[in-house]
Amino acid sequence: MKFVSWNVNGLRSCLNKGFLDYLRWESPDVICLQETKCTADQVALDLPDYHLYFHSADKKGYSGTAVFTREEPLAVTYDFGDDQHRHEGRLITCEYPDYYLVCCYTPNSKDGLARLPYRMQWEDDLRAYLLSLDEKKPVIYCGDLNVAHEEIDIKNPKTNRMNPGFSDEERAKMTELLQSGFTDTFRYLNPDAVCYSWWSFRFNARANNAGWRIDYFLTSDSLRPRLAAAHIRTEVMGSDHCPVVLELA
Repeated sequence: MKFVSWNVNGLRSCLNKGFLDYLRWESPDVICLQETKCTADQVALDLPDYHLYFHSADKKGYSGTAVFTREEPLAVTYDFGDDQHRHEGRLITCEYPDYYLVCCYTPNSKDGLARLPYRMQWEDDLRAYLLSLDEKKPVIYCGDLNVAHEEIDIKNPKTNRMNPGFSDEERAKMTELLQSGFTDTFRYLNPDAVCYSWWSFRFNARANNAGWRIDYFLTSDSLRPRLAAAHIRTEVMGSDHCPVVLELA
């Protein structure tokens, strides 16, 4: 099975920049989107091979997630936990017979780490949620997780330390999640690869490959025997992020 995750930075915009061409070329079983910035009725999509699930923020044109899946899930739920986590369209959970799929757009800590306290609460609550799912069946957790975990995951680690997405606190939360029973599939299968999934629009960052790896597929450790391949499609344009891919045997 092939899974894709992509922060499209506005689905309507990405549709004008080759989204459907990429979808036809990759032909995934499931594609998870983040930062869709739209509601389902704001996009015209003729994708008869997929079941489409959208989750939008209360605030128009902000955040948002979507899952397009060939196999109809047993159940689909939106958001998790307390009310504070239920207004920005950041999480979709699809239950399948053998696993849960969780599509996530993690909150950014913002300039000056202004939103770091909320981000820390999100991380703790989300980890508890994932572990509760994992008690029932394995979990595939993917999305723009807004953190470059290790120095290998960012072009300029020294100058970016304590910036949003590379603070000690955010990186420690990723470590804690992995130590609780999850595998960073790209790093597991490509331990020494230097490859990024997001580039700032400023300073010709993409042309200079001054990027960050902040888009992930994490899976329950129990799925390790099925991990067949993990890719980062750096050549695919259409957003400031590129798609990341997981293949399961």
